[in-house]
Amino acid sequence: MTTGRNNAKSALMTDNLTTIRDFLRYAVSRFNQAELVYGHGTTTSFDEAAFIVLEGLHLPVDSLEPYLDAKLTRVECKRMAELIEARVTTRKPAAYLLNKAYIQGLPFYVDERVIVPRSFIAEILCDDNAYSPVDGMEDSIESVLDLCTGSGCLAILAATLFPEAQVDAVDLSADALEVAKRNVKDHGFEDRITLYQGDLFAPLEGKKYDLIITNPPYVDAKAMAELPAEYKHEPAMALGSGTDGMDIVRQILKDAPKYLNPGGGIICEIGQGRDVIMEDFPDKDFIWLDTVESVGEVFWLSHDE
Repeated sequence: MTTGRNNAKSALMTDNLTTIRDFLRYAVSRFNQAELVYGHGTTTSFDEAAFIVLEGLHLPVDSLEPYLDAKLTRVECKRMAELIEARVTTRKPAAYLLNKAYIQGLPFYVDERVIVPRSFIAEILCDDNAYSPVDGMEDSIESVLDLCTGSGCLAILAATLFPEAQVDAVDLSADALEVAKRNVKDHGFEDRITLYQGDLFAPLEGKKYDLIITNPPYVDAKAMAELPAEYKHEPAMALGSGTDGMDIVRQILKDAPKYLNPGGGIICEIGQGRDVIMEDFPDKDFIWLDTVESVGEVFWLSHDE
């Protein structure tokens, strides 16, 4: 009965809203009042509201202005009211409510079997203004491994960027791989991306790669205990990695040399673990790959290193 009362209350509060501008303003007010937390593709209440309104109406998510004063149908008004209310009452990230996330403009299906795709690695690989150690190697990279693939988004980006490459993608979660399988099919890469279930390199014995990319779990125990409600909707196994968050990263660094071709290397995202990893591996010459929004959260190590 509680859900019914909430829906009725929501409908009453939105009776006078008719345009996209109206619902955008209303959503921002509701989100600010509820003190929602962001970080799943958006960083502010306005961005979250714009994403919900545009994606929920099947409009281009990067073209708000032309539609601001468009009047919605009754069905569309009802859908907007329900989505906004669901974001507030469930604290689910908008990407889960809409089953959609975007990385570098590419759309991906997502649900609560995977974390919402977000990685500085995508920016490093795709943005011409970001330094990448593989710039200019698009046609020479023939084999790529994406460890901890989750939704498969980085594997799909790799297949897009490196047209000559066969891409392997590994995840421990069978549920996550079901989502990745759907995305691989949606993007037409079934012939170039192979999915493996297993613990890191375990299902890849004897294989070697020109490039390894990985955005593994790296949240420390303290941060896991203090996660906002929005992040608790994501699979814990895709976030946490031991007391200091670096358990899986250490294992990857220990095993990676056996799976890299000469001249190859690994790009790995580690969040705030830079000091820990540099202390644990003082003999490694890490190259840190910064972006507009990150400093010291992604490193490159060559095969020789």
